[in-house]
Order: sequence, then C-alpha cells, then structure tokens
Amino acid sequence: MEPFEKELRARGFRLIAGLDEAGRGPLAGPVVAAAVVLPEAGKLKGIDDSKKLSAGQRREVFSLLLRKASAIGLGLIEAQEIDRLNILRASLKAMEMAVGDLPITPDFLLIDGLHSISLPISQRAVPQGDRRCLSIAAASIVAKVTRDRLMEAYHDKYPEYNFAQHKGYGTKEHLQAIRKYGCCPIHRRSFKTIYQLSLL
Repeated sequence: MEPFEKELRARGFRLIAGLDEAGRGPLAGPVVAAAVVLPEAGKLKGIDDSKKLSAGQRREVFSLLLRKASAIGLGLIEAQEIDRLNILRASLKAMEMAVGDLPITPDFLLIDGLHSISLPISQRAVPQGDRRCLSIAAASIVAKVTRDRLMEAYHDKYPEYNFAQHKGYGTKEHLQAIRKYGCCPIHRRSFKTIYQLSLL
C-alpha cells in the first residue's frame, strides 16, 4: 500500500498527508475528515482500509496513530451545514478543514476519491485510495473512529434513536425510530430518505 508515498518521496516530497472522510452515507450526524502524515521511517502495523477492520482493530490502530503519526488533523461538518452545502461539498470542505488543523504544513496531499480540494498544495485524488494508499488508509481509520465516538456521544443525548448501534446509517431500526419520533437536530433533512419519511 505504499507505492504512492514512495513515488512522491523519490520526487522530493517529504510531508505527505493522506486524506479521507467518514460519514457520507448516514442519515444523521456529521461528516468527519482526517488528514494524516505518517513518519518516513518505520512501518506502523495494522493500517488498512477502515472498512476491513473490526471496531476493536480500528481503535487499536487509532491509538497507535495518535502516538506515532507525524501529524493528524480533523475537520467536521454538522448536519445542518451538510443540508446547506450538499454532502459532496461538505466532505471536501471537511477535508480542507482537516489539512488546516494539521500542526505542520504538508507539501503533498493524497485524497481518497475522485475530487481535489481547493487548497494551494500539490495533490492527487486516488480512487479507492483507502485500499491503495497507506496514509489514506490511516486517515480513514482516524476519521471513522472519531465519527463513531461522536455518534456514541449523540446517543447519550438522543437515546431513542440508538445512534451508538448504527451510527446514523439507515438501518431498519433507525428508520422505525424516525417514523416514531420524527427527526432530531442531527438528522440530514436534505437526504431523500429523511425527506420522504417527513412526508408520511
């Protein structure tokens, strides 16, 4: 999973940030982006696409990254702004915020997906980057664990929706809760499923 970083380092780039987001698909909660700069020396064990890891494995690698990564930045866009921007623009804005949150300035960005972001830094969009690029995979883990913890905190505030279990995704249980209780402030009202349920 390291050919992208190796190629870039051979071209003289040193501070390479991988970017990914978590939470584009859910019906509730924020979209969270992470930017991670990995150290040049030494491999960090366990890094993989967050979707391939168990929750426990993600938490272990997250803790490792907090200790060993050269830098980590986070960006977060809440549901109301997602509704205003649309989810794609919100995801890209969250990535820009994550880069801005880094304590160092990267000289190259590797971005999961098809789109670049509006920052004056050399960058490359990498389709399925969380499977193909180590620093993007690291960012996917940081974003996923961070978002999951936020949704667990929202569960304490809105326990009737059981956000701790489904993290805002459109499960049968979640849809039934929306039908019963309506929407809460963290639901994405612009999403088609939410809009249709609101008309019932």
